[in-house]
Amino acid sequence: MRPKIHSRDELVALLQDRRRREPDFRLVFTNGCFDLLHIGHLRYLWAARQLGSALLVAVNDDDSIRRLKGPGRPILALAERLELLAGFACVDYVTSFHEDTPIPLLLLLKPEILVKGGNYTLDGVVGRDEVEAYGGEVRTVALTEGRSTTSLIDRMREQ
Repeated sequence: MRPKIHSRDELVALLQDRRRREPDFRLVFTNGCFDLLHIGHLRYLWAARQLGSALLVAVNDDDSIRRLKGPGRPILALAERLELLAGFACVDYVTSFHEDTPIPLLLLLKPEILVKGGNYTLDGVVGRDEVEAYGGEVRTVALTEGRSTTSLIDRMREQ
């Protein structure tokens, strides 16, 4: 699975080469915690992948998840989450980020399409202004009803 997991520097070089070789190349970018992967994640990622030539998933590192979600999270360590995502056929590239938002990564990689789940409004998508400023597009993709990591954790704790 390692060939899909890349550092920022590796991604810059890979994407620069791919854009040079493929003039119509369109990178789809999504980001999130992806803690305790479930069918909703898989369906979301497949839908996102259909929007372009390749899908890059940027994953919050463990420290940024703790800042966002509080103690007790993440459930799965970053290395496991990266490897699990790399195992999905619909995912072409996986990387991690330590910042609270993906904006620095978006500005570095300049994906043609930024995708978030349908639980976001376009106005609520972090990075929208930056992506649209360089000519990229922002889209939302429908989520699977009743599927979320938080609801999964809550159900597990009840049992």
